[in-house]
Amino acid sequence: MEINDINLEWKGHSCFLIENRKIIYIDPYQLKSGEKADMILITHSHYDHCSIEDLRNIVKDGTIVVCSADCQSKLTKLDNKIKIQNLEPGEEKEIEGIRIKAIPAYNTNKQFHSKQEYWNGYILDFEGTRIYHAGDTDFIPEMSNLGKIDVALLPVGGTYTMNADEAAKAAFMIKPKIAIPMHWGSVVGSREDAERFRDLCEQEGIKVEVM
Repeated sequence: MEINDINLEWKGHSCFLIENRKIIYIDPYQLKSGEKADMILITHSHYDHCSIEDLRNIVKDGTIVVCSADCQSKLTKLDNKIKIQNLEPGEEKEIEGIRIKAIPAYNTNKQFHSKQEYWNGYILDFEGTRIYHAGDTDFIPEMSNLGKIDVALLPVGGTYTMNADEAAKAAFMIKPKIAIPMHWGSVVGSREDAERFRDLCEQEGIKVEVM
């Protein structure tokens, strides 16, 4: 999918590739192959989001890795001279010309992703085009204060995150130009979850692309 000269590709589960003069991955997992990354964003340390095996395939000397603090010890297993930038929820930095804000990501009615862990979702601002990757999260109050979102990447698989119905409620609140379901088809969730999310959103006039 392309939006404002930004190419966005879902690579499965919660992994996305974003290309806009730079090669950016979010939560690389089960990549068959991939271009070397200029920047990687990791939402939290769980194996299906901070996968050292996958990171080894795409990092190079100088790759910037933006992550929650708990990922840092795992990243020491990489031999490359990566540059680690820790962000906590609420923090915002401009990195290589991209404004990145860490957004809280946590469970409200289950214990897989505690708010006390300070794990992240991210908003990436490409000169006004804003992409929100929600991370592993439930429908949380912080989603009401994101501002303009062009593309919202929302988990729909349930069990560990929002299910399709909850993700649709999040989309109604966020009101993105386009919503894309993620966190399905691998560890948990099915295409049926993604399609239910699409159908619920489109009833409210929110465009959805199931990749």
